[in-house]
Amino acid sequence: MIDILKKIFGFGPKVNYAELVKNGAIIVDVRTREEFLGGHINGSINIPLDQLGNNLNKLKDKKRTVITCCASWSRSAFAKKNLNSFGYMNVYNGGGWQRLNQKLW
Repeated sequence: MIDILKKIFGFGPKVNYAELVKNGAIIVDVRTREEFLGGHINGSINIPLDQLGNNLNKLKDKKRTVITCCASWSRSAFAKKNLNSFGYMNVYNGGGWQRLNQKLW
């Protein structure tokens, strides 16, 4: 049960997010547009969680690495799960955008 929860919410071995981005990962911020405009990671794209399924055209290559982020970790965890269900298999839950931003440098 714990392993299943870890997988769903993106907990597990340490991930080198800076390396993922260096190798072409895209960062998807799933907060609302208003939240995104209040601050975000440079180069990230904003697709609010409730609009994710209708905006998969922005994530054309299902083999490309995707890092999801939000304000804390919950919406990004659900975004990861949703993207996995749409066939995106290289998805990482980056958690809160501010903390993720610190991990990129």
